[in-house]
Amino acid sequence: MSRSFCQLACGAIAVISIIGWTGPLTAESTLTIEQLTLHKVSATAGSHQGRTGIRIVEPGSPTLNEDKLAILPTAGFVDGSIEGWVNGAKRADAAAAARGFVGMAFHINEDASAFEAVYLRPTNGRADDQLQRNHTVQYFVFPEYPWHRLRAESPGKYETYADIAPDTWIHFRLAIKGGTVRLFLNKSEYPSFVVTDLLAEPASGRLGFWIGPGTEAWFSDIKVVPNH
Repeated sequence: MSRSFCQLACGAIAVISIIGWTGPLTAESTLTIEQLTLHKVSATAGSHQGRTGIRIVEPGSPTLNEDKLAILPTAGFVDGSIEGWVNGAKRADAAAAARGFVGMAFHINEDASAFEAVYLRPTNGRADDQLQRNHTVQYFVFPEYPWHRLRAESPGKYETYADIAPDTWIHFRLAIKGGTVRLFLNKSEYPSFVVTDLLAEPASGRLGFWIGPGTEAWFSDIKVVPNH
């Protein structure tokens, strides 16, 4: 049922397929930039390191806002899997603390004022400092549980290490079911990261591409399979 697209001239992008979806997108849909709801980001279709996809950046200078989203027209998502390829790197004008933050948001509410997300800090994956390596993958809830609150109150529980690198295509799969999320990286059989007590109230909502401060991110060949 999966289908790949490369029709950049007419605005379509080789990014997403939907399997078993009852919303506005189906397995035969071609996502366009116009179908994304851009929240504090800009988006363009293009090619990077041999893959076609969507480039997501902040439209101006980097800010510390955590709600930077390109939202997919996937209302009603509760449980299921989201997989594909991401690439995150620091922008040239990024602060020293930038890490190429890139990930997926889920259960995004109507006005994007609340959501959950799992994201990567690619520059941490092969840092010389082991403590920094331990902060490579992160779960958080906007706005109640930002990363720094979770690190202070539950150190090590909502973040972990993964062997990844910046400006490199990374395959990911998020499996969300019944208050648990598992992250599988680079097609591993076993999860790199598990959260068994999602901190937001059970909800449905949209999915979105998420970036952090000072990031140039790419998303490619995203496949969504909702549970029924």
